[in-house]
Amino acid sequence: MVRILITKSSINGIIRCPSSKSYSHRAIAIASLADGKSTIKNPLFSRDTLATISACKALGVVTRQDNFVVHIKGRHSFTVPENVINAENSGTTIRLMTTMSALVKSGLTILTGDESLRKRPMQPLLDSLSKLGVQAYSTKIDGTPPLIVKGGGIKGGTTDVDGSVSSQFVSSLLISCVYADSTVEIRIKGGQVSKPYIESTLATMKAFGVTVHNEGFREYHLPSASYKPTIFEVPSDLSSAALILTAGLLLGDELTITGINFGLPQADSDILDIIRTMDGRIKVNRQKGEIRVYGTEQLCGGEFDLSDTPDLLPVVSVLALKARSPVRITGIGHARLKETDRVANIASQLTKLGATIKEGKNELLIIAPKNLKNASLESFNDHRLFMAFTIVAMLTKKSTVAGVESVDVSYPNFIQDVMELGGNIKPTADRE
Repeated sequence: MVRILITKSSINGIIRCPSSKSYSHRAIAIASLADGKSTIKNPLFSRDTLATISACKALGVVTRQDNFVVHIKGRHSFTVPENVINAENSGTTIRLMTTMSALVKSGLTILTGDESLRKRPMQPLLDSLSKLGVQAYSTKIDGTPPLIVKGGGIKGGTTDVDGSVSSQFVSSLLISCVYADSTVEIRIKGGQVSKPYIESTLATMKAFGVTVHNEGFREYHLPSASYKPTIFEVPSDLSSAALILTAGLLLGDELTITGINFGLPQADSDILDIIRTMDGRIKVNRQKGEIRVYGTEQLCGGEFDLSDTPDLLPVVSVLALKARSPVRITGIGHARLKETDRVANIASQLTKLGATIKEGKNELLIIAPKNLKNASLESFNDHRLFMAFTIVAMLTKKSTVAGVESVDVSYPNFIQDVMELGGNIKPTADRE
């Protein structure tokens, strides 16, 4: 992994928020299932979303990229891929494409990904598909990729799925099961994590003409329906915005993020309330689509349940380093099943900086040090950890962070944007 050198920085200025990765995935997948031509405006082009585009093309969908637009000619019955579908590092891609692969007319679809993705759980989705008449297996018989899905369609009926591991299993079923041979009812077992991401799925489906009856995120009743081709504009990404807002709060005087679309639900909009709770100085202008933060010397501690917003774990962990009292982060057990074990990895790296960490199965307690130490930080090739640790490193006199190549998963322009705002970042000769 490539390591960068970072020295103490001041972050100020105005920046436009990048597009949402979550909505890009969903819009591309649903447009691929709509018979006819759809236009996706302002999608995020990152390693993850390009993996979704590539996977849809492998299923016979015709796509064309034109600057900040993707044109998609969709179909709800697919052809068997000529080759293995490689989802790269994207859990969203492989989960959405697993159910979509059941809509292949006949033949077997094989799906895999990189080393990290091949460790991520898929069995709850495979079990749920089995109850809908789909034959889908893990080649290793351990519930992780590579996967084999037999085409022939989705029979329909009633199924259940474990909601405690990932919301992506539910989203995958919702998106494709509208084309089942009969109506589908999905029931959730256990507690449902990341419910706002399911809201994003339902909102995108509605934009393409399909409304699902949702009973409190416990049951879903899908009609036999068809998506209608449409023009869909991807909203800005509050996951990425949360990282830049954090840098502005901790490292600057005043920073403004523009281009925010508050019209569609986003899980990570919770960062606005978290910042207020921690006594951060923030102003939100929903009409202009702007968020402005002001440098804050010290924040308040508190307890934050991130069961619905696991991607905010790295962000809140960084904010905790400037809190005058302990920060307890709960509801994060499922963050251990992301690209890496984010709970353990955050604990190990913040300890290097001098923080006192108490790690539980489903929580972290972070006590900020009086002074942050310089450190050599590892991101474990996890894009969200790399970005969070880059912000942390700018609080120190001189630190390094490994894994710069991971950012193209979700925010390819992260380093460039941070440097334009004042970040002192240089490449080093070190490679790992």
